[in-house]
Amino acid sequence: MESLKHSICCAFYLYCNMYFTYILKSLNSDRFYVGMSQDTVKRLQEHNEGKTTSTKAYMPWIIIHQEEFATLDAARAREKYLKSAAGRRWRKQNLSS
Repeated sequence: MESLKHSICCAFYLYCNMYFTYILKSLNSDRFYVGMSQDTVKRLQEHNEGKTTSTKAYMPWIIIHQEEFATLDAARAREKYLKSAAGRRWRKQNLSS
């Protein structure tokens, strides 16, 4: 039983220290937004409450894709890629509606 508690604690700790790169889609326009966060639910709420200048005019938003990373550097690198021309092509090829 103690081993199970330890495993659950370790899994929770690892999850809480994960980073996510995400792609949002505006429900009111054909706009996308790429970002990263440790808490995508909270971050989506912030976007939909108008707390982010660059997304405020296009609310509401939904998360259409997210990826999980163990390090901030890895999440930031993926975010940078997804914001590039190659990343936009990837999004069109892999996340088309």
